[in-house]
Amino acid sequence: MIFLLIGFLFIHSTLCYEVPPAKLEAIYPRGLRVSIPDDGFSIFAFHGKLNEEMEGLEGGYWSRDITKAKNGRWTFRDRNAELKIGDKIYFWTYVIKDGLGYRQDNGEWTVTGYVNEAGEPVSTDGTLISAQLTTAASTKPTSNLFPCELSESKVSVPGFVCKGQLLFEDNFNSGIEKGKVWTPEIKFPGEPDYPFNVYLFDSNIRVKDGQLSIKPVTLESKYGEGHVRQSLDLTERCTGRIGTNECYREAFGPQILPPIITAKITTKKTFNFKYGRVEVRARMPQGNWILPEIQLEPRDNVYGSQNYASGLLRIATVKGNYDLLKKLYGGPILTENEPYRSKYLKEKIGFDSWSSSFHNYTLLWSSDGISLYVDGEKYGDVSPGHGFAEEAKENGVAAASQWLKGTMMAPFDEMFYISLGLSVGGIHEFPDSPNKPWSNKATKAMFNFWEARSQWLSTWIDDTSTLIVDYVRVYAL
Repeated sequence: MIFLLIGFLFIHSTLCYEVPPAKLEAIYPRGLRVSIPDDGFSIFAFHGKLNEEMEGLEGGYWSRDITKAKNGRWTFRDRNAELKIGDKIYFWTYVIKDGLGYRQDNGEWTVTGYVNEAGEPVSTDGTLISAQLTTAASTKPTSNLFPCELSESKVSVPGFVCKGQLLFEDNFNSGIEKGKVWTPEIKFPGEPDYPFNVYLFDSNIRVKDGQLSIKPVTLESKYGEGHVRQSLDLTERCTGRIGTNECYREAFGPQILPPIITAKITTKKTFNFKYGRVEVRARMPQGNWILPEIQLEPRDNVYGSQNYASGLLRIATVKGNYDLLKKLYGGPILTENEPYRSKYLKEKIGFDSWSSSFHNYTLLWSSDGISLYVDGEKYGDVSPGHGFAEEAKENGVAAASQWLKGTMMAPFDEMFYISLGLSVGGIHEFPDSPNKPWSNKATKAMFNFWEARSQWLSTWIDDTSTLIVDYVRVYAL
């Protein structure tokens, strides 16, 4: 199942709908009432537990389907519930509207007071008191205007965001239909890293058995031998800038077409956010010069579009070469060139290669820093200090002066989206070494890479060279 949940907002397929927040009331002397305003629903369901967290989407102690609204509200009622101040109810709700189902997950509600049958606040002995002095209930202690404690996380659709709220989840239980949640990139990627691949939405990307898989294949395996020396026009389906070399390439002499086909999908059109906890369970690919792209990219490029002026957040990456498979990297990238490119990247050396099994990779991004985790273990913290701009300026980063317009987290104080993909080679990710078949500064870098394919193509085994993603989740802070 794929769903995006933002401040009790559920995105079902291409539709966006903000489910009315559930109102929970503790009735004096006993009773629980849960209701939402009618908005043309055909059913309302409430599932909850008292003082015990729900295990996923279990039925719970309370499990009731309401099939009819009364007086403009859908209401669940347990007249025998004995609730005490401080009791907490964990719950989820479900509605059907226009034939489509929408859920509100991970609800939490704490009893802070009581109401009578009419909904008027009463004291613990049932005496009517002023509504200004108490609230009937609140989802965690907070302002009476919202049914939860508000989060610093922001999202790109209407609706408030609650602390700990699940904002986005894809368990890859259904196929990738273009534009519904993910949008496939179809283009030739370029600056600043100029990878040796083209992104296509083809048979090398698929969803099966609840997992997304992306594998690299040669251009010639699709278009025929020698096609790297011909042309390729993606204009009709290109997601890049039409009329540029992002959509059309023609080989000329040693300037061949990118010899590898990979894939990349993003949430740029459906889900963007600022600050949150991102979790990705994945198995990294193995194969020389393969690089998985599990990252957050800036939506609007507020601080500039070149050389990572608006930043890039790596959730996790592992270079596919055998001697590099135990090194996990994650963190922010602020420029294209070393040594400052890797300044804030954090590293974790594994006991085994990261491609041998699945791991949970987590990036926590807040208004005062970034933290990296793998399988629940923290392996790095990134603090902006007085701001990234100060040190970047000392390292000759041209965009640093633009970051002074933002907060101390600039450029990481704007909306970002999720991207999953693979790249191959390029001119920045792999430092020059004796066993590397191309030089990063060579004008024929991609040509030299392809000419040396006998050295690396044999390391690409179908299963092991494939990036496999089990799920992606984003939670509000």
